[in-house]
Amino acid sequence: MDSKLSIVTGCRDGNSYMKDVYVTPPFRVVPVGQLKKDGGAYLMITSSSPGILNGDNYYINVLVEENARLQLLSQSYQRLFNMDGHATQNLVAKMEANTSFFYVPHPIVPHENSTFISTNTIYIEDDCDLMMGEIITCGRKHHGEIFKYSHFQNKTEVFHKQKLIFKDNILLRPQIIPLDSIGCLETFTHQGTLVYLNTKNIKTDDFIEEIYEMMSTEKELEFGISSLQNDGFVLRLLGHGGEQMFNCFQKIQEKVWAFKTENILS
Repeated sequence: MDSKLSIVTGCRDGNSYMKDVYVTPPFRVVPVGQLKKDGGAYLMITSSSPGILNGDNYYINVLVEENARLQLLSQSYQRLFNMDGHATQNLVAKMEANTSFFYVPHPIVPHENSTFISTNTIYIEDDCDLMMGEIITCGRKHHGEIFKYSHFQNKTEVFHKQKLIFKDNILLRPQIIPLDSIGCLETFTHQGTLVYLNTKNIKTDDFIEEIYEMMSTEKELEFGISSLQNDGFVLRLLGHGGEQMFNCFQKIQEKVWAFKTENILS
């Protein structure tokens, strides 16, 4: 089934809001930031489907208009069900000048024999900042489905003024390259990636130091954090549980988002 979701976020009198939305089943979009006082738009993507099924193709388009700030949330863990063929998701986001777009969804749970290909393409203008996260579990761990999925791929590209400034390609095929082997995940079952970059000339060295200190207190996690050529960082995690990793990403998102809010309100 082909499913479409389109969101336009605008800004009026310093407050961001959902200006326009278009959905087809199983999507819905719900504003959830009514109690927030930072002027950002908080929108949650919900679904009437239990997960992504064989033959599903999701098309998500996001436009963040000038001066708007959008934090996109997910409803729950995303399940990729058993498939004879494959499923896809294509997200395209356009960020106009002086905008923020943060999207740190819940972990993905690929079931046995699932094949999923995801593509994220982000177009970013001046004075913008972007955060995107992804956590991939081993599957239904407590059902004995550890690395039983067939194919998982997630490609992300970020363009600034038509120039590619960031590219990431995660490709996992456990039946061809065993993920529990030396040089892969070894004893870990979950992996996560969190990307932040900006065109506001916000130096991220302090963020990196704070995140390093915060992550150093987490038990049973391995992590690495690197600065980007453009202002930003990439955090990679290896762990044994999606909830712990998701909570870490949420804390980092709140820290960076709050920093942005303090600078806007000051």
